[in-house]
Amino acid sequence: MSNDRPVVIERQTLDVLIDALRRRGFTVLGPTVESQAIVHSELGSAADLPAGWTDEQEGGTYRLVRRDDEALFSYNAGPQSWKSVLFPPVLRLWKAERDGDGEVSIAQPESPPKYAFIGVRSCDLHAIEIQDRVFMGDRHVDHDYEARRRDAFIVAVNCAKAGGTCFCVSMGTGPRAESGFDLALTELLDAGGHRFLVEVGSERGAELLAELPHSPAQLEDERAAAEVIERTAGSMGRSLDTAGIKELLYENAEHPRWDEVADRCLTCGNCTMACPTCFCSTVEDVTDLAGGEAERTRLWDSCFTLDHSHIHGGSVHPSGRSRYRQWMTHKLASWIDQFGSSGCVGCGRCITWCPVAIDITEEAAAIRAADLRDALD
Repeated sequence: MSNDRPVVIERQTLDVLIDALRRRGFTVLGPTVESQAIVHSELGSAADLPAGWTDEQEGGTYRLVRRDDEALFSYNAGPQSWKSVLFPPVLRLWKAERDGDGEVSIAQPESPPKYAFIGVRSCDLHAIEIQDRVFMGDRHVDHDYEARRRDAFIVAVNCAKAGGTCFCVSMGTGPRAESGFDLALTELLDAGGHRFLVEVGSERGAELLAELPHSPAQLEDERAAAEVIERTAGSMGRSLDTAGIKELLYENAEHPRWDEVADRCLTCGNCTMACPTCFCSTVEDVTDLAGGEAERTRLWDSCFTLDHSHIHGGSVHPSGRSRYRQWMTHKLASWIDQFGSSGCVGCGRCITWCPVAIDITEEAAAIRAADLRDALD
């Protein structure tokens, strides 16, 4: 579908898009303003989108501010990623009940709804691709993830604003959506009005677009969209030198910088909860006191907890130093060996949502600088 020429839709056509998705049986999720943050919620109409809102992000800092226009998607990656829908933080795997005759019945989880995601950024498209490999790309398939992912309809949005903690350009994951979507929008607000350049990424996307009022994109529209993306790419809040990053971290397992970051790290696990690719989980079994009911639940877990790496005799990673090193080395190095790509997509959430503003790009740069000094001595 990449050879299809882009088209333009007007702002009010988003309501037609949402209605068309709902008629197809999709639960439509997208960005809304809630609890002073932009989060993913079910959309009833385009009126639910965060018109005129943006955010300001830095290490350990997030706040919403008003814009001087009615842009719908001029904000950055928020506290939630689409992981929370495709790989929910709490999932009941089964529930067993014993009746009065001693017979046991086991209830399996309900089938998830068909989801349509509106406003998916390029970094999160790459994160979904990574989790696809983790949960479906091997002989061991997570069937709940597969069911949620299989029919998901994705409307991507090319980023019009880089956040203070964004570094997707360094990771090659944005800001322009290249693949993994059904439709991709670039929001344009200028003398030509409030409109969206639309690119088609799948047959399903083309079929749905045919139902929407649209017009062929003019050269001025394509040029304006390219300028939006170019401006965003040139204003990243962070950068990360990825050259030889795997070898750099493997060769510096005993670097003193790990002690320095451990002095600040609270081992709270916020970075792993906010990360769109982290996939650690645990299983919890619960029974009632009478022995009539039992259930098993899967919960998100974090490599920053002592229990996560606990085996006979204790935890493999007993110190904050070793747990942060494990996380960062896995994310930027051993993930490449496991899955063929970095586990980081440059969204910056781990920096924004760290209570003490630990910065993965800063830590990698510090180790690289010290390594270079050692090589020159």
